[in-house]
Amino acid sequence: MDAITVRGLRKTYTSGGRRGGASSRVEAVRGIDLVVGAGEIVALLGPNGAGKTTTVEILEGVRRRDTGDVQVLGIDPADADAHWRERVGIVWQTTGAFDDLTVREVVRHFAGLYRRPRPVDEVIERVGLAGKADERIGRLSGGQRRRLDVALGIVGRPELLFLDEPTTGFDPAARRHFWELVHALRDEGTTMVLTTHYLEEAEALADRVAVISRGLIVAEGTPADLGGRAQQHATVVWDDPVEGRRVVTSATPTATVRDLAARFGGEVPGLEVHRPTLEDVYLRLLDDHGATQPARADDQPIGARS
Repeated sequence: MDAITVRGLRKTYTSGGRRGGASSRVEAVRGIDLVVGAGEIVALLGPNGAGKTTTVEILEGVRRRDTGDVQVLGIDPADADAHWRERVGIVWQTTGAFDDLTVREVVRHFAGLYRRPRPVDEVIERVGLAGKADERIGRLSGGQRRRLDVALGIVGRPELLFLDEPTTGFDPAARRHFWELVHALRDEGTTMVLTTHYLEEAEALADRVAVISRGLIVAEGTPADLGGRAQQHATVVWDDPVEGRRVVTSATPTATVRDLAARFGGEVPGLEVHRPTLEDVYLRLLDDHGATQPARADDQPIGARS
């Protein structure tokens, strides 16, 4: 069974006019279709204001949709009960303030909300906070607080985990440690929906990526083939002793390198081969769909709004 199925999802916000002006309507989500298979990791990519946070909050059951069919773990999240919520984990962009409590106290408190939580010390260890278990939250760094957010998201053994910008504030070592945790959770069968602005993170973690622009999914596929990436030409660069630095675009870069190797007797001086990165494809897709609008306050996560 698919973990998530979405058909024709729409959400419009109405903002009141200022100083007697007319109110305006903003269509944040304009007909999204999405399927996430059980055990799959899907990354939702898009600029601020694209509609991805609104979409995720509807899937989480914390925001009402206008129209469309949504099934998450076989249930409409708009009508979900406590049992359904126990099966879903959420790593918010911000969880809240527990400055006077220790890491262990906060994780233990959240563990008490579930019938089959993971052992508290195991969770703390898995997110890299074992050395801070008895530290008060108010003394943690931003990256350490983010690790705590992840701990609270996984303590209930969720079947489905939503990860909203999970590694914001992480240093490179902490980010790699988090990636290992995500891979371990996938091996355990956890389905995950990830939003991130780190394209290398989406490439490292996601089975599929979906690019959202102006409230629509404009491209979907594996990180390797998104937007025809696998079929795009590569750039081959080398140093020619007569002509200097040479750059050619080739649909068959392996053949190009083979010809160069034959010409130079094996080793090609200054050889570089560049294929389009996921970031290259992502930015092109946004440009193709005119995704230049600024972020909307309506599409910021609930926990981050004033």
